[in-house]
Amino acid sequence: MTDHKQQLQSQLWNIANDLRGNMGADEFRDYILGFIFFKYLSEKVELWANGLLKEDGITFKDLISHPDKEEFLQGLEEDAVGALGFFLKPNQMFSTLAAKGGEHSAGHESLIQELETAFRDIEQSVAGAESEDDFDGLFDEIALDSTKLGKTDSARRKLIGKVLIHLDKIDFQLENTEIDVLGDAYEYLISQFASGAGKKAGEFYTPQEVSSILSKIVTSGKDRLKSVYDPTCGSGSLLLRVAKEVSEVGMFYGQEMNPTTYNLARMNMILHDVSYRFFDIKQDDTLERPQHDGQVFEAIVANPPFSAKWSADSLKLDEPRFGQYGKLAPSSKADYAFVTHMLHHLDDSGTMALVLPHGALFRGAAEGHIRKHIIEECNWLDAVIGLPANIFYGTSIPTCIMVFKKNRSYDDAVLFIDASNEFEKQKNQNYLKSEHIDKIVQTYRDREVLDKYSYNATLDEIRENDYNLNIPRYVDTFEEEEPVDLKAVQAEIKEIDVELAKVEEELNGYLKELGL
Repeated sequence: MTDHKQQLQSQLWNIANDLRGNMGADEFRDYILGFIFFKYLSEKVELWANGLLKEDGITFKDLISHPDKEEFLQGLEEDAVGALGFFLKPNQMFSTLAAKGGEHSAGHESLIQELETAFRDIEQSVAGAESEDDFDGLFDEIALDSTKLGKTDSARRKLIGKVLIHLDKIDFQLENTEIDVLGDAYEYLISQFASGAGKKAGEFYTPQEVSSILSKIVTSGKDRLKSVYDPTCGSGSLLLRVAKEVSEVGMFYGQEMNPTTYNLARMNMILHDVSYRFFDIKQDDTLERPQHDGQVFEAIVANPPFSAKWSADSLKLDEPRFGQYGKLAPSSKADYAFVTHMLHHLDDSGTMALVLPHGALFRGAAEGHIRKHIIEECNWLDAVIGLPANIFYGTSIPTCIMVFKKNRSYDDAVLFIDASNEFEKQKNQNYLKSEHIDKIVQTYRDREVLDKYSYNATLDEIRENDYNLNIPRYVDTFEEEEPVDLKAVQAEIKEIDVELAKVEEELNGYLKELGL
């Protein structure tokens, strides 16, 4: 299965590279991932329908020209929306439209229109159904009439046709329910696009190594989670990474502001075979208009935009997310607005871990006030982990992970880990190997003190440091230099002086011979 997984990843990435031409990675991403998702939906409904139609001795594709197709389709659509959450007709399946992509005929001329109709009909099939919110507007960002795909209708049809034809040749093996090969391949594509998208990548993707650390921390000691929440969920990859650490996640919750990325997150969930019943992803600004108010979650993970701007409207002090701290995070830096929002939604027995810029550890003013309240009045800070610089796409700044729990005792120490110097270089990006990740996670779970790596600080020590969490204040990484032998240095200087005198004497002799 590993061979098939690697082969699928390679095939999909090669298609993306071969066909995007001069289009930017972040631009072509939405099209290729959207078409992969459409192919997945087509094969999913075909596989499901074929199972039901087996007794009738026909296949789903047979219904395209079957005399009783309307009767069959009506029954299938009702059942499919309940079972799968959506429905599409056999003449709208990916393989059917891909065949038209290679034709130079009327079918080819109407390719874009037929695709748009298929996308619209998928969304309309769920109108009024339980899955409506999860499919509504799902294909809105796939603009098939965009000049990015070509300056003329003919050029756009040609490119889209090529994408369909190439993807149609790939076997997704959806009948194999024991593996998540396609889901992993989709994640691989998202990460590859992120690495090529520069600064924009931070909007939708967290590097897998960092996701792994966050996921392992919030699932420590647990085999099952009732719920996991990401208030800045991007493509949903971090939520799905948490699921890999436990046997079951009861419900996935997320919110994402960017509409394109929001659609990508929902596609990612569905493509990973997460039923529409078990995820609730919303689109809006989390800090300004939270969509999961009143709910608490067992695990919370996030990689919020670093030091983003927000309204910091004084009226927000009336909200339970912010009111108890007495001050709001500054409008120029929303880091602690995200922290307190997440703490508001954290269950008493849950764990929360998020990535922040290092400045969140020591900046003063309102941020220092909020930080002090969290530590002194609530005792919710559980650990601070320093990460290497240059491991995030689009920024080289050093970052940290802050871990919070609400069920700590007041004599519990706060663990500080300095993992900033343990990484591998890869071209212009640093990355964490599996042994680096394992060391961080195991040190966190064991609360182990390691020389020049980790330290358990008491609340008294943090209080003495005026709630400054800068890691070097707690983890001593100073390396003593070897003592200097002054006598040996003096002897070496004398030898050099003697050699220099000889050289000057020789040089003067040469100059004298030259009459200079």
